[in-house]
Amino acid sequence: MPTSSENSDLLPQNAQKPHTALIEPSFGTGEDLEGLPEASDENHPNLVGQNIPMGIALMILAIFMYVANDVMGKWLVSTYSVGQVLLIRSLAGLALLAPSFYREGWRTLLIPPNWRMNLIRVVITTAEVSSFYWAVAYMPLADLVTIYMAAPIFVTALAWAFLGEKIDVRRAIAVFVGFGGVVLAMRPSSASLSLPALVAIAGCLAFSMIMIITRYLRGTKGIVLVGWQAGGALIFGLVTAPTHWVPPTPTDFALLALLGVVSTIAHIAVNRSLKLAPASVVMPYQYSQIIWAVVLGFLIFGDWPDMAILTCSGIIIVAGLFIFYREQAQAKKLTVPAA
Repeated sequence: MPTSSENSDLLPQNAQKPHTALIEPSFGTGEDLEGLPEASDENHPNLVGQNIPMGIALMILAIFMYVANDVMGKWLVSTYSVGQVLLIRSLAGLALLAPSFYREGWRTLLIPPNWRMNLIRVVITTAEVSSFYWAVAYMPLADLVTIYMAAPIFVTALAWAFLGEKIDVRRAIAVFVGFGGVVLAMRPSSASLSLPALVAIAGCLAFSMIMIITRYLRGTKGIVLVGWQAGGALIFGLVTAPTHWVPPTPTDFALLALLGVVSTIAHIAVNRSLKLAPASVVMPYQYSQIIWAVVLGFLIFGDWPDMAILTCSGIIIVAGLFIFYREQAQAKKLTVPAA
C-alpha cells in the first residue's frame, strides 16, 4: 500500500468512508461510481422517481444470480483449473462489455488516472477471485459464503488501519463480535480448520481491501475498473491455464462463458437497484445470499450446513447490519446543518 503522503494525493476528497456492503456498487460494470448515491443519502438526484419494491426485487434477484454463479463455479472447478475458469469467464465478460469499451475509447481505458492504484487493485482482485474459486472447490458453499459475509466487518477495521477513520465503541464491539463469528465458523479446535478455510479467509480480507481501494478510485469510471479487472484475470488465465488445460465440452464451455455474463448482469442489477431505492433499504437484502447458498448448496451438492454454521451466519449478519446502520446514523449527523 502507498504511504500516507501518497494516499493524500491519490484519495479524492469524497473518499473518506468506504462502503460497508457485501457488493461494491459498480464493481465490475460499465457504470460510473459517481452516479450512485451514498448509503445515507436518501435525497440523491438519482433516487428521484424511485421505485422501492422494484429496487428490493432487483437486489434480491442480483444476489440470487451471484450465488447461482458461485454454484456454477463450484461445479466447474471440480473439472477445470481456476486459471481455465478465469480465462473463459473473463473473455465472455470482456466480449459483453466490448461496445462500452469502444464508446469510451482505448486511451481512457489504457491510461486511467491513478494507474498505480488501479494496478494494485487488479492484482488483489485476481488473487481474491482465484482464492474464492480454489476454496469453493473444497468447501460447502454455505460455509464459504458465511466467511465472505464478514467482508463489511473487515472493511470497517481496515478503514481504521489504512484510512485513519474513527470507530466509535459500539462499532468496535460489533467488529470484534463479527470477527468472533468468523473464527467460530472456521472451528479452530476441530479438524475442519483446513487450508481451504484459511484460503477463504484470505480471500475475504482481499475482497475487503478491494472495497477500500475502489473507494480510493471513486473518481475513476466504472468501465475502466472492470476493464482492468477483467484484463488482470485474463492474463492470469493465459499464464496458468495451459499447464492444466482440459478441453471443455460444449455444455461446460457455455457454462464457463455464462460465469462472466451472469456476473456482469448481476452487477448492473445491483446498480439499478441502488438508483431505484435508498441503500438503507436495499443493502440489507444482500445478506439473503446465505439463504440462496443453503438452498442451492443442498439441491445441487447435497450440502446442508450444521447448526454451528447457521449460528455463526446469524452472528455475522447481526454485526454487519449493526455496523451498516450505525454508519448511516453517523453520516446523517454529519450532514444535518447546524441550527
